Amino acid sequence: MEFYTFNKESGKQISKFNSDFIMSRIIQTDKSTNIACMHLDKNGIVGYHQAVVPQLLLILSGEGTVRNDQEEYIKVQAGDAVFWEKDEWHETKTTEGLTAIVIESNELNPSLFMPIKKEI
Repeated sequence: MEFYTFNKESGKQISKFNSDFIMSRIIQTDKSTNIACMHLDKNGIVGYHQAVVPQLLLILSGEGTVRNDQEEYIKVQAGDAVFWEKDEWHETKTTEGLTAIVIESNELNPSLFMPIKKEI
């Protein structure tokens, strides 16, 4: 399990074409990729299971906890990204609710695009 950040501070100012915004890069793939938005209500849970392919979880809003096979839950919040390798056991849960984007693909290498989260 690896932790990255895609918050505003990790982004790059874009001014090309008279633009004025910050873009935080996340991932690039050439192979088939599944992208979904996951909504967990209060006390929601994605049960403990093995990742079928490498998986990247991007927390958009709310907060929760994640774990791998170590059984230690680690807090995640908006702007955090969690990466699990293929076959890695993992679980996500929340008491207050959270919304996240899930990216699944055999070709994910988030370290090429996002900085490692310094504090966990």
